[in-house]
Amino acid sequence: MSTTIAELNLSPAYRLAQRAVASWLERADADARQQAFATRAALSGLDATERGRLARWLAWLAVAAMSRGAASPGERIRRLDASLHQAMQDAFARLPAGMLAISPRVQRRSA
Repeated sequence: MSTTIAELNLSPAYRLAQRAVASWLERADADARQQAFATRAALSGLDATERGRLARWLAWLAVAAMSRGAASPGERIRRLDASLHQAMQDAFARLPAGMLAISPRVQRRSA
């Protein structure tokens, strides 16, 4: 019996936005300010589904950062795009329960 695995198709706009956000997160604060406009422009090309995917990816980045003892990208994302930050927080809350226990620094926001 053959099994079929669904392939995730990522649009060019999503790939551009993901690369822009990743590059922006890796930059120092001074350089990041200059690149923030380009990153916001790349984010504007995403539809709701793609913004959700990007938010989930950012939530997993936060988990990875906390597991290494590094700062979560959450605060920087909040300064870049508040709605993306909220979507990231929502996605973080939906991660498997074991992921939430990684660090006591996990910030929960009440609605």
